Parts: sequence; C-alpha cells; structure tokens
Amino acid sequence: MSIVRTILIPACALSLLSPAAQARATKVALTFDDLPALSIESDQTYIDTSNIKLLQGLRRHHFPAVGFVNEGKLDDGEREAQIANLKRWVEAGMELGNHTFSHESPNTLGPTDYIADIARGEPVTRALMASHHRHLRWFRHPYLETGYPASVKASINAWLAVHGYRIAPVTIDAQDWEFAEPYDDAIARKDIEAQRRIKSEYLAYTEKQIGWSLASARILFRGDMAQVMLLHCTRLNADTIDELAVILKRMHLHPVSLASAMRHRAYRTPDDYNGKDGINWLERWSLSLGKDLPDAGNEDPPDDIQAAYNRVDEDRNR
Repeated sequence: MSIVRTILIPACALSLLSPAAQARATKVALTFDDLPALSIESDQTYIDTSNIKLLQGLRRHHFPAVGFVNEGKLDDGEREAQIANLKRWVEAGMELGNHTFSHESPNTLGPTDYIADIARGEPVTRALMASHHRHLRWFRHPYLETGYPASVKASINAWLAVHGYRIAPVTIDAQDWEFAEPYDDAIARKDIEAQRRIKSEYLAYTEKQIGWSLASARILFRGDMAQVMLLHCTRLNADTIDELAVILKRMHLHPVSLASAMRHRAYRTPDDYNGKDGINWLERWSLSLGKDLPDAGNEDPPDDIQAAYNRVDEDRNR
C-alpha cells in the first residue's frame, strides 16, 4: 500500500491501542471528498438521499465536518439539485472546501493547468460559503498527489497560499472509496447479504486503519496528536455513520473542526515529500523525521473487496 519503508514494531510500542493508553480523548477532524457524491449510481434521488442521510447522521452525533467539492460533478446530475446538496451541507453547519473542478492529478495536468483547475473548481462553492458569511479556505489534493517534482509542488503551494487556501492533510485513510462502489452495486442489485458483508468488512478495516494512525502518531510525536480522517460522500458512509460514531467513541476520538485539529503542533512538521504517489501525512512526516512506521495495521483492503471493486468498476466503464 505504501512506498514508505515500514518495520514490525514490538507490541510494547503499540501500547496506545490499549484502554489505558487511550484514557484521554484525542481530536479528529472528519473530512468528506468528492461532493456532491461519489457514487456509481447516476440517479439524482439516490445522490440526494445519500447527502441527506449523511448530514442527518453528522448532526445527530454533533460531528463537524468539511465537504470537499468537485464542481465538475455538478453537471453529472441535475445541476440545480446538485447545488442544492452543497447548500444542505452549509445549512447543516458544515464547511465546504475545494477539491478541484475535475479531480485530476497535478502529475497529469502539469502545474499551470492544475492551478487553473483549482480556480475553476471554486465559484459555486465560494458563493455558497459567502452566503453564510464564511470563507472558502480549505483545499484537498485529489489522490493526495501534491505535485512532482519539487518545483511543481512549490508553484502549486505558492498559488494556494496567495489565494487564501490551506491544504487539508490526511492522517487516517480507510480507503472507503474501494468499499463504496461494491456497496452501491449491492444496493442496485437489492443484495441485502452483500450490503451487510461489505459494511461489516468496511467497519473492521476502518477500525484497524485508525489504530495504525494512532500508533504511528505516537511513534512520530511521542504522544497523541489531532488526526484528520479522509472519507467520501457516499451511501456507504451515510449508512454506517452511527457505527463510525461507536468506533470513534471506543477509540477515544472526539470529532472537532478541521481548524481546531490543525492547531496541533504536528501540523507544523515540514512535508519534504516530493514523489509522484499520493501518500498520507504520517508517511510524509516519517520521511521528514527519519522515523519508521509500524507495518501491522497498514494492509490493503480485503481481497474480496478489491476483487468486487475491480469487477464493478470494469462493468461500469465498458
């Protein structure tokens, strides 16, 4: 999964995963990419329902969140209905961020076209935030690819800074997109057992990935740090938000705003990574700090999920 060198860490180094080590609540910011929705279903009602259910769950648990928008998706469905979904997020008290217009990589577009794609991806989002007296301030790189080589990354970073953006990092990534497409497909096929199995595997994998991130943070910073969790606006997350709340409580993670999480000193650590691959910020900082991360807990999603994703994705793109 990762290009970062990892080693097996003795169990004593992973003590943070024990109840005693988790006595204090640790902050976590919840972020959702690919608004208005990541879905293999083009039906507008399905997309609307996913947004409504997800927002209801976030509000039910009093979880703040940031939704990162691809404005190119507004024309994938009924444009006014898609914009209405973004409006729902703002009216629910959530923040919106920029995720580029087309969800292309800087490695594909090059710096000039990538910057243009960022600018193209902000008009509707900025206007919606302004209508609620808020500023568009967060940017999330698609695929977590931040620019290669170093000169490209530097030019993108400079443009973002001049235009008032802060990059939203990621420290917890449960690869939820890989579970989400098979889940959409199971719903379309009315396969209740497949839906149940995918949800179960997804939640177990999510908990394992959270554990890896908590352990990695303690290795890097000798203590707990505020985490930033990458999720996507999917029906799977809408249907499992209550179970996610249980996991977060069990692991002593307290959802806060992204701004609050990023006040932690860890986010002042330099990001010296200039490679092509999109890796999370714990992996980036491990390179900057010269510290190895644990191998255990950082596995790929289950084989059956990967196979299901490849099958569904292939069927949809024929």
